[in-house]
Amino acid sequence: MNQEPFTWRAGGCHCGGVRFEVALPEVVEAQSCNCSMCAKTGYIHIIVPESRFRMTKGAERLAEYTFNSRVARHLFCSECGIKSFYRPRSNPDGWSVNARCLDEALNLEITAFDGANWEANADQLARLSLEPS
Repeated sequence: MNQEPFTWRAGGCHCGGVRFEVALPEVVEAQSCNCSMCAKTGYIHIIVPESRFRMTKGAERLAEYTFNSRVARHLFCSECGIKSFYRPRSNPDGWSVNARCLDEALNLEITAFDGANWEANADQLARLSLEPS
């Protein structure tokens, strides 16, 4: 079993009140989604398992927004309004981190995801929060 090494990368919101770390490989798979939420915010998804995400500061500053099915937990800084990460409906056992909120630029392989037709396409994302074998 040859598991790809991960490096912990830091990120956060605009004002710095919310901070997190995420363990990522050298080349990172990411998605650009065209749903109503992501299209308006420019969110670039990096979906990871629970074990590869940790919040380091500001849990008390998080506000939550849910809509439609109320499964996705959109979390944002109550001070500056930035959504650095959230619990996605497609991967409720993992996290989606906004690549634009990481402190360092990454080697991203971005694919388009048709979130405007979410029900027909959500199964494409389910594997992303699984632990590597």
